[in-house]
Amino acid sequence: MHTETQTNPAPTAQPDNASGSSSAKLSATAPGQLRVIKRNGTVVTYDPSKVSIAMTKAFLAVEGGNAAASGRVHETVENLTAQITSTFKRRMPSGGTIHIEEIQDQVELVLMRSGEHKIARDYVLYREEHARQRAEKRSHEPSQDPDYPALEVTLDDGSKAPLDIGRLRTIVSEACAGLVGVSEKAILDEAMRNLYSGVNLKDVNTSLVITARTLVEKEPNYSYATARLLLDKIRAEALSFLGVAETATQAEMETYYAQALPAYIQKGVELELLSPELLSFDLEKMGKALIAERDLQFGYLGLQTLYDRYFIHSDDVRIELPQIFFMRVAMGLAVEEDNREARAIEFYKLLSSFDYMSSTPTLFNAGTLRPQLSSCYLTSVPDDLHGIYGAMQDNAMLSKFAGGLGNDWTPVRSLGAYIKGTNGRSQGVVPFLKVANDTAVAVNQGGKRKGAVCAYLETWHLDIEEFVELRKNTGDDRRRTHDMNTANWVPDLFMKRVFEDKEWTLFSPNDVPDLHDLYGLAFERRYEEYERLVAEGKMRLFKTVRALDLWRKMLGMLFETGHPWITFKDACNLRSPQQHAGVVHSSNLCTEITLNTKPGEEIAVCNLGSVNLAQHVEDGVLNQDKLAKTVKTAIRMLDNVIDINYYSVAAARTSNMRHRPIGLGLMGFQDALYKQRIPYGSDNAVQFADTSMEAISYYAIKASSELAAERGRYASFEGSLWSKGVLPIDSIENLVRERGEKYIEVDRSTTLDWDSLRDLVKTQGMRNSNVMAIAPTATIANITGVAQSIEPTYQNLYVKSNLSGEFTVVNPYLVRDLKARDLWDNVMVNDLKYYEGSVQKIDRIPDDLKAQYATAFEVEPKWIVDAASRRQKWIDQAQSLNLYINGANGKKLDITYRMAWYRGLKTTYYLRALAASSTEKSTVTQGTHNAVSSGGSTGPVGASASAPAPVPKACSIDEPDCEACQ
Repeated sequence: MHTETQTNPAPTAQPDNASGSSSAKLSATAPGQLRVIKRNGTVVTYDPSKVSIAMTKAFLAVEGGNAAASGRVHETVENLTAQITSTFKRRMPSGGTIHIEEIQDQVELVLMRSGEHKIARDYVLYREEHARQRAEKRSHEPSQDPDYPALEVTLDDGSKAPLDIGRLRTIVSEACAGLVGVSEKAILDEAMRNLYSGVNLKDVNTSLVITARTLVEKEPNYSYATARLLLDKIRAEALSFLGVAETATQAEMETYYAQALPAYIQKGVELELLSPELLSFDLEKMGKALIAERDLQFGYLGLQTLYDRYFIHSDDVRIELPQIFFMRVAMGLAVEEDNREARAIEFYKLLSSFDYMSSTPTLFNAGTLRPQLSSCYLTSVPDDLHGIYGAMQDNAMLSKFAGGLGNDWTPVRSLGAYIKGTNGRSQGVVPFLKVANDTAVAVNQGGKRKGAVCAYLETWHLDIEEFVELRKNTGDDRRRTHDMNTANWVPDLFMKRVFEDKEWTLFSPNDVPDLHDLYGLAFERRYEEYERLVAEGKMRLFKTVRALDLWRKMLGMLFETGHPWITFKDACNLRSPQQHAGVVHSSNLCTEITLNTKPGEEIAVCNLGSVNLAQHVEDGVLNQDKLAKTVKTAIRMLDNVIDINYYSVAAARTSNMRHRPIGLGLMGFQDALYKQRIPYGSDNAVQFADTSMEAISYYAIKASSELAAERGRYASFEGSLWSKGVLPIDSIENLVRERGEKYIEVDRSTTLDWDSLRDLVKTQGMRNSNVMAIAPTATIANITGVAQSIEPTYQNLYVKSNLSGEFTVVNPYLVRDLKARDLWDNVMVNDLKYYEGSVQKIDRIPDDLKAQYATAFEVEPKWIVDAASRRQKWIDQAQSLNLYINGANGKKLDITYRMAWYRGLKTTYYLRALAASSTEKSTVTQGTHNAVSSGGSTGPVGASASAPAPVPKACSIDEPDCEACQ
């Protein structure tokens, strides 16, 4: 039995009254050194001898002096101490801080593992008794929390104050309120273990946040708890800056929000961060409209993303709060409305509900001095030096204010083409693409995210073979574009030649200038005329290749480098409502925008936002009444963007005012399927893709027509397909007629009353030339906490990296279902890590859940293409469609992309390919899970079998989340 004279067998490393402040000791600690946080909060250097002494006394207390005399105790203790020290050094090779309880936990563990069960048992009982005594002692101290030691915190001015543990309890309690499976005590216990006397006050919140976020992989609801803990930091930062309060609980925000909004608007205008126009609103009314409880909707990834990249700041101090952020955007979009307060509140309620979200440029810039709200810009580069560098300048100016770019380079003459002005030969399009690439790197969207551009080239261009190799890591680096996206602009005639295994002729555009503006049968006839001129020897600069060989090279480079993407010129043009106004020469950065451009006159602009489809599925059914209301308000917000937008290039303003295109899309498609218990790879999912997009299309077209009745038709309406009563569903007939029924198969079924809508459009007109486009939504889907766009689940458990850091993502629907069947435990968490977020090889998971929670690479591409085809029939523009192919090889790629064309798709986006040789696991654990190479293919890389299984990680740039558009 232990006596009062014996020292506590727990290794304390230093006496509790060790002198010197912990913060001073921390700053003086050498790199690689281990430190210990003692129970009184002081921090001291880790000393292995203290561990040895404590264990020796534990042995003596059980075995008595005879054991010491035999020498067994000394040898055993030294060995066990070395194991403990080695564990901490392996865990923290660069040094770090350990709580004394962690050391004691390790002592228990090594005693048990070494077979010293009696010693371990006595040690555990001793620890429990002394913990009880400490708690009892604290309970008799009136100002002391019974569970945690009294600590001092260092304030911003360097002064010290007692840590208010009572307030911490309130904050943690609020964070966990209403969340199933979340423990206040688990968060507080671990966070307090990591604090020490003298810690900076701001680090107290950091400790809470870090503690909660580490628990997300075991319980998804900790993501909400973590976000709510982060809110405490955000509130303190913004409210103190605005002079409203030093700190606030969530409950107090019901009062403080109304006070903070007017102070924020006033301060933002004074600092020249916000438009003075916002001061003309009834700010008291706006403040009272804020709904504080909507702060609780955020998951950690969403709120951290807003904090890092969206909230307006001054000298790196965020002066916005979440509901103020949404109201700022809403007010910025309502500044030209007649009843601006009512409209701003309407817009605010929609945004803050997560039912709909504006695109990133709109969220960044609405209500600011330079409201660049548009998302995408499409330009055509002319075939002269002045025009080429003018396009480069346009790129730079558009990118500066957070625009994604799509450049049509087809007019630029090819390598070897004659230059009349110099009597020389052209270097071709590639050197200019290199300059465009470097411009995108240099001008990085206002410092908020990577500059991004996509270059398009038609498949008949003589430089096409070099173009498809631009992203290779080998070859002359001066003819490579490692940072720029590329895409093939493929005419139907080329695809027919591939199907028929015929030859294909490449030309320089200065020799065939009209091909660029032709499509459909007109293109086919003119192209064949040029081929006849070649056969007659009347054209010198050309090259004849086998179409199938070029197609295979395109697919091979797509698999190897991820580029160029494959997009279809004729489908984009033949179904464009604006055929009378010009030609669609390319898509945009993310392949969902299909607008006509005119070099030197019009730069096409699109303004994006997305319906959160998951928010409109209630009780397993799509709520069409709610969807109609959401879409109506969203269309109005998007139309407002056109008039409010800051145009850094005149040609962009000209185009936007003339045609007024917008792109309403969707996100959370996978979540909507989960809520209906529909597997992604199923006929029911394809049908839901059809009916949900039909509803969005119907209500969007109707809303734009109603706006036309209120505000007037867009300027170029007459002559459009709209004016002829030809809606997107009707324009399929144009494509079938021109391409030929042999080469297309598209479902044309409908469920809504389209006849009355046709009549309405013909009578009232349309406010917008284009209304729908499905963008990637990577970032705004993070904000709202749903799966991006139309994507299947990437993995059921993985680490997502973006500009805000790394975040554990676990599928909450899967966890809910596994809990319901009593299958969710630590073993299941580790199994998911081991199998890289897949449930397919976990035996105890039932087959119905394996089908429901198949991940992106486990869904056959057929289902993705079929669902996209059903959506495409309703959309007047296109959709960003990533294709996931497991066990990828040439045949699979060939079939998938031929099917995409055959099913009437306008564009495709990234190829996510797992090579056939990379689909089987070869080791016990993975060091790099689904790591993305510099190209487009992905595959697991083996690691040591003894390493602990990490959470699978998704690459930060291209895999799976491009964040350039939304």
